[in-house]
Amino acid sequence: MTLNEHTVRAFDADIAGLRRTVAEMGGLAARQFRHAIDALLTGDAAAVERVLADERLVDTLHVRIDDQCGRIIALRQPIAVDLREVIGAIHTIADFARIGDESTKIALKARGFDRSDPSAPIQRIAGMAARAGGMLDRAIDAFVRRDVRIAVELGATDDEVDALRDELVAALADRMRAGSAQIRPSLDLVMGNEKLRNQMEAATPLARIGVPEDIAAAVLYLASQAGAYVTGKVLEVDGGLQQPNLDLGLADL
Repeated sequence: MTLNEHTVRAFDADIAGLRRTVAEMGGLAARQFRHAIDALLTGDAAAVERVLADERLVDTLHVRIDDQCGRIIALRQPIAVDLREVIGAIHTIADFARIGDESTKIALKARGFDRSDPSAPIQRIAGMAARAGGMLDRAIDAFVRRDVRIAVELGATDDEVDALRDELVAALADRMRAGSAQIRPSLDLVMGNEKLRNQMEAATPLARIGVPEDIAAAVLYLASQAGAYVTGKVLEVDGGLQQPNLDLGLADL
């Protein structure tokens, strides 16, 4: 065996090992997501603990795979398609880590979620979660099989999930309009969507989402002696967002 043949075989072994560990991390992230949704829909405390345990495993694998990629780049100096595969793995594990983080947030919110409320959009959540979970499973399969066809099909499925998200946000907005008691639990569900939460925070000058306590503080001020000399004033409690510039279907709440 020549030195070049040995180098090629060693590189192929490195890439094969990288693919296995990326697929393993994807499987853990998918399992974490399923447990998180189970916790949200059923209130199973054990499912929450499983999510938290898997989060530690996902984080450990993230660091391990990142080190693998660094070693491959430093020792093998891949180019062209080989380099793209390593860089693609780095981006993929970052996405898996983000899925794990969001699953943890969902599981923690599940502890305070009121499932007895008939107005809670449980079926909408379950349907969207099933579609998103299916997308994740197929994406991992596409990575393992190197199946571009699946990757293309996922684009259409993503549009369907986005549409389900928009329907769910609209349903939660209607729920909040129905009464102030529904605002906090509904906001918890809306804020479970990372993209939507980031959009709302970016659109707000104070860079955070308002909470019911912000309104309560303003009411307390106006009702107290400190606000006794305030008359005919509209007190804006919007984090500086005087003119809404983000259409979330919540403008008239």
